[in-house]
Amino acid sequence: MKTLIFSLLTLSILLASSLVSSQNTRFSDPDTVIQNEFWGKLYAQGGASFFCETPFTSKGFLLTDGYIYPLAQVRSALDCGTSSQCADDDRYRQIASDLHNIVPVRSRVEMRRRNARFEELGAVARPDECGIRESAQFFEPPERVKGDVARTVAYMVETYDLPWAGATRVFEGWNRLDPPDDRELTRHRQVADIQGNENPFVLDPERLENL
Repeated sequence: MKTLIFSLLTLSILLASSLVSSQNTRFSDPDTVIQNEFWGKLYAQGGASFFCETPFTSKGFLLTDGYIYPLAQVRSALDCGTSSQCADDDRYRQIASDLHNIVPVRSRVEMRRRNARFEELGAVARPDECGIRESAQFFEPPERVKGDVARTVAYMVETYDLPWAGATRVFEGWNRLDPPDDRELTRHRQVADIQGNENPFVLDPERLENL
Protein backbone atom coordinates (compact mmCIF):
# COMPACT_ATOMS: atom_id res chain seq x y z
CA MET A 1 0.00 0.00 0.00
CA LYS A 2 2.81 2.39 0.93
CA THR A 3 4.52 1.59 -2.36
CA LEU A 4 1.34 2.43 -4.28
CA ILE A 5 0.91 5.73 -2.43
CA PHE A 6 4.56 6.61 -3.06
CA SER A 7 4.20 5.79 -6.76
CA LEU A 8 1.08 7.94 -7.08
CA LEU A 9 2.78 10.81 -5.27
CA THR A 10 5.80 10.55 -7.54
CA LEU A 11 3.57 10.53 -10.63
CA SER A 12 1.74 13.63 -9.37
CA ILE A 13 5.03 15.45 -8.85
CA LEU A 14 6.24 14.49 -12.33
CA LEU A 15 2.99 15.66 -13.92
CA ALA A 16 3.13 18.94 -12.02
CA SER A 17 6.75 19.45 -13.05
CA SER A 18 5.85 18.73 -16.67
CA LEU A 19 3.04 21.29 -16.55
CA VAL A 20 5.29 23.97 -15.08
CA SER A 21 8.10 23.34 -17.58
CA SER A 22 5.67 23.59 -20.49
CA GLN A 23 4.88 27.27 -19.93
CA ASN A 24 6.62 30.54 -19.24
CA THR A 25 7.59 30.52 -15.57
CA ARG A 26 10.56 32.89 -15.74
CA PHE A 27 8.84 36.13 -16.65
CA SER A 28 5.79 37.96 -15.32
CA ASP A 29 6.56 41.62 -16.06
CA PRO A 30 5.54 42.32 -19.68
CA ASP A 31 7.14 45.77 -19.92
CA THR A 32 10.51 44.50 -18.70
CA VAL A 33 10.34 41.43 -20.93
CA ILE A 34 9.58 43.56 -24.00
CA GLN A 35 12.47 45.92 -23.30
CA ASN A 36 15.13 43.55 -22.00
CA GLU A 37 14.38 40.11 -23.42
CA PHE A 38 12.48 40.83 -26.66
CA TRP A 39 14.20 43.90 -28.09
CA GLY A 40 17.27 43.64 -25.84
CA LYS A 41 18.14 40.00 -26.58
CA LEU A 42 15.93 38.25 -29.13
CA TYR A 43 16.09 41.08 -31.69
CA ALA A 44 19.17 42.92 -30.45
CA GLN A 45 20.84 42.38 -33.85
CA GLY A 46 17.74 43.30 -35.84
CA GLY A 47 15.61 40.97 -37.94
CA ALA A 48 12.48 41.18 -40.08
CA SER A 49 8.90 42.10 -39.23
CA PHE A 50 6.69 39.04 -38.80
CA PHE A 51 3.87 39.55 -41.29
CA CYS A 52 5.60 41.72 -43.92
CA GLU A 53 9.24 40.57 -43.68
CA THR A 54 10.41 44.18 -43.53
CA PRO A 55 14.09 44.08 -42.49
CA PHE A 56 15.24 46.22 -39.56
CA THR A 57 18.46 46.75 -37.64
CA SER A 58 16.87 48.29 -34.56
CA LYS A 59 13.43 49.14 -33.24
CA GLY A 60 12.06 52.35 -34.72
CA PHE A 61 8.71 54.11 -34.64
CA LEU A 62 7.52 51.98 -37.58
CA LEU A 63 7.84 48.77 -35.53
CA THR A 64 6.14 47.53 -32.40
CA ASP A 65 5.91 44.36 -30.36
CA GLY A 66 2.85 42.42 -31.50
CA TYR A 67 1.06 39.44 -29.95
CA ILE A 68 0.06 36.65 -32.34
CA TYR A 69 -2.65 35.55 -29.91
CA PRO A 70 -4.14 39.02 -29.24
CA LEU A 71 -4.01 40.31 -25.68
CA ALA A 72 -7.54 41.66 -26.08
CA GLN A 73 -8.74 38.07 -26.41
CA VAL A 74 -6.62 37.03 -23.42
CA ARG A 75 -8.28 39.75 -21.33
CA SER A 76 -11.71 38.61 -22.51
CA ALA A 77 -10.93 34.98 -21.61
CA LEU A 78 -9.64 35.91 -18.16
CA ASP A 79 -12.45 38.41 -17.62
CA CYS A 80 -10.03 40.72 -15.84
CA GLY A 81 -11.26 43.99 -17.36
CA THR A 82 -9.31 46.62 -19.29
CA SER A 83 -5.60 46.47 -20.05
CA SER A 84 -4.82 48.60 -16.99
CA GLN A 85 -7.06 46.49 -14.76
CA CYS A 86 -5.58 43.23 -16.06
CA ALA A 87 -2.10 44.54 -15.28
CA ASP A 88 -2.79 43.57 -11.65
CA ASP A 89 -3.74 40.00 -12.59
CA ASP A 90 -0.76 37.67 -12.06
CA ARG A 91 -1.94 35.14 -14.66
CA TYR A 92 -2.44 37.85 -17.28
CA ARG A 93 1.03 39.24 -16.60
CA GLN A 94 2.56 35.81 -17.07
CA ILE A 95 0.70 35.22 -20.34
CA ALA A 96 1.56 38.71 -21.64
CA SER A 97 5.23 38.01 -20.90
CA ASP A 98 5.43 34.84 -23.02
CA LEU A 99 8.00 35.39 -25.76
CA HIS A 100 6.66 32.54 -27.90
CA ASN A 101 3.65 34.77 -28.59
CA ILE A 102 5.47 38.08 -29.19
CA VAL A 103 6.79 39.09 -32.63
CA PRO A 104 8.03 42.32 -34.26
CA VAL A 105 5.21 43.84 -36.30
CA ARG A 106 4.86 46.99 -38.38
CA SER A 107 2.91 49.44 -36.23
CA ARG A 108 0.16 50.10 -38.77
CA VAL A 109 -0.41 46.37 -39.24
CA GLU A 110 -0.68 45.82 -35.49
CA MET A 111 -3.19 48.65 -35.14
CA ARG A 112 -5.46 46.90 -37.66
CA ARG A 113 -5.18 43.36 -36.35
CA ARG A 114 -4.95 43.57 -32.56
CA ASN A 115 -8.66 42.82 -31.98
CA ALA A 116 -9.26 40.65 -35.05
CA ARG A 117 -9.91 36.92 -35.21
CA PHE A 118 -7.99 34.74 -37.64
CA GLU A 119 -9.89 33.44 -40.65
CA GLU A 120 -9.37 32.09 -44.16
CA LEU A 121 -10.85 34.89 -46.27
CA GLY A 122 -9.87 33.80 -49.78
CA ALA A 123 -11.53 35.85 -52.52
CA VAL A 124 -13.55 37.83 -49.97
CA ALA A 125 -10.65 40.25 -49.56
CA ARG A 126 -7.74 41.33 -51.76
CA PRO A 127 -4.24 40.84 -50.33
CA ASP A 128 -2.18 43.95 -49.55
CA GLU A 129 1.51 44.38 -50.37
CA CYS A 130 2.44 42.00 -47.53
CA GLY A 131 -0.02 39.29 -48.56
CA ILE A 132 -2.40 40.12 -45.70
CA ARG A 133 -6.16 39.86 -46.24
CA GLU A 134 -8.63 41.66 -43.97
CA SER A 135 -12.40 41.89 -43.75
CA ALA A 136 -14.37 43.44 -40.89
CA GLN A 137 -12.95 41.88 -37.71
CA PHE A 138 -11.17 39.04 -39.50
CA PHE A 139 -7.50 38.76 -40.43
CA GLU A 140 -5.73 36.30 -42.74
CA PRO A 141 -1.90 36.34 -42.53
CA PRO A 142 0.41 35.76 -45.50
CA GLU A 143 0.87 32.09 -46.44
CA ARG A 144 4.54 32.10 -45.38
CA VAL A 145 3.59 32.55 -41.70
CA LYS A 146 0.22 30.80 -41.51
CA GLY A 147 1.81 27.76 -39.90
CA ASP A 148 3.70 29.94 -37.41
CA VAL A 149 0.41 31.56 -36.42
CA ALA A 150 -1.38 28.21 -36.09
CA ARG A 151 1.33 26.66 -33.91
CA THR A 152 1.56 29.73 -31.69
CA VAL A 153 -2.21 29.89 -31.18
CA ALA A 154 -2.27 26.15 -30.40
CA TYR A 155 0.51 26.68 -27.86
CA MET A 156 -1.43 29.47 -26.14
CA VAL A 157 -4.64 27.41 -26.13
CA GLU A 158 -3.00 24.34 -24.60
CA THR A 159 -0.56 26.10 -22.27
CA TYR A 160 -2.88 28.69 -20.76
CA ASP A 161 -6.28 27.07 -21.32
CA LEU A 162 -7.41 29.88 -23.63
CA PRO A 163 -10.14 29.65 -26.30
CA TRP A 164 -9.16 29.42 -29.96
CA ALA A 165 -8.65 32.79 -31.66
CA GLY A 166 -10.52 31.56 -34.72
CA ALA A 167 -11.93 28.33 -36.11
CA THR A 168 -9.92 25.20 -35.22
CA ARG A 169 -10.18 23.87 -38.79
CA VAL A 170 -8.49 27.02 -40.09
CA PHE A 171 -5.45 26.54 -37.85
CA GLU A 172 -5.24 22.86 -38.71
CA GLY A 173 -5.18 23.75 -42.40
CA TRP A 174 -2.55 26.45 -41.91
CA ASN A 175 -0.39 24.08 -39.88
CA ARG A 176 -0.39 21.57 -42.76
CA LEU A 177 0.09 24.25 -45.43
CA ASP A 178 3.12 25.88 -43.81
CA PRO A 179 5.32 23.43 -41.84
CA PRO A 180 8.15 24.77 -39.62
CA ASP A 181 11.03 26.21 -41.63
CA ASP A 182 14.57 27.18 -40.60
CA ARG A 183 13.49 30.71 -39.65
CA GLU A 184 10.75 29.49 -37.31
CA LEU A 185 12.95 26.79 -35.80
CA THR A 186 15.82 29.22 -35.20
CA ARG A 187 13.56 31.72 -33.45
CA HIS A 188 11.99 28.91 -31.43
CA ARG A 189 15.40 27.78 -30.15
CA GLN A 190 16.32 31.37 -29.23
CA VAL A 191 13.07 31.89 -27.31
CA ALA A 192 13.45 28.55 -25.55
CA ASP A 193 16.97 29.47 -24.46
CA ILE A 194 15.81 32.81 -23.05
CA GLN A 195 12.50 31.71 -21.53
CA GLY A 196 13.24 28.11 -20.59
CA ASN A 197 10.34 26.30 -22.28
CA GLU A 198 9.49 24.93 -25.72
CA ASN A 199 6.50 25.24 -28.02
CA PRO A 200 5.72 21.53 -28.56
CA PHE A 201 3.70 22.30 -31.71
CA VAL A 202 6.83 23.61 -33.45
CA LEU A 203 8.77 20.47 -32.52
CA ASP A 204 5.87 18.16 -33.42
CA PRO A 205 3.37 19.88 -35.78
CA GLU A 206 1.14 16.77 -35.96
CA ARG A 207 0.34 17.33 -32.29
CA LEU A 208 -2.01 20.13 -33.38
CA GLU A 209 -4.27 17.62 -35.11
CA ASN A 210 -4.97 15.94 -31.76
CA LEU A 211 -5.50 19.02 -29.62
